[in-house]
Amino acid sequence: MNEVVQKGRSLYHELGGEEAIRRLVDIFYDIVEQDEDAAELHLLHRRGHGVAHSREEQFNYLCGFFGGPSYYVQKHGHSRLKEIHEHVAIGPELRDLWLKCMRQAVDKAELPERLQDLILRHFTFAAETTRNRE
Repeated sequence: MNEVVQKGRSLYHELGGEEAIRRLVDIFYDIVEQDEDAAELHLLHRRGHGVAHSREEQFNYLCGFFGGPSYYVQKHGHSRLKEIHEHVAIGPELRDLWLKCMRQAVDKAELPERLQDLILRHFTFAAETTRNRE
């Protein structure tokens, strides 16, 4: 079948389920913690509840975001990105930095190549949704 996502299967399942999402999140936060270019994101996460907390919350969020278990909604009652991030000043620079780190994580996570563009389109939309500053 040449379709990106097979009919009747969620992107969550096509990616490889929890294991693949956990790997993507871990790679993303490893980049955030270790890449000098991502220092602003790292500091932002450290000021909040910490990177370990962010890793778990992003894992919970992405499982549902890609059509799997809605762990984040079960815990918080919703998954509205704008509300989740309203306490953080997110302008175009921070949005783009997050996307840059996520693109690197998608490249390193060995996700199915046929899905990578689709995933990045979803992340681009999500990142723009969180932007609350010019």
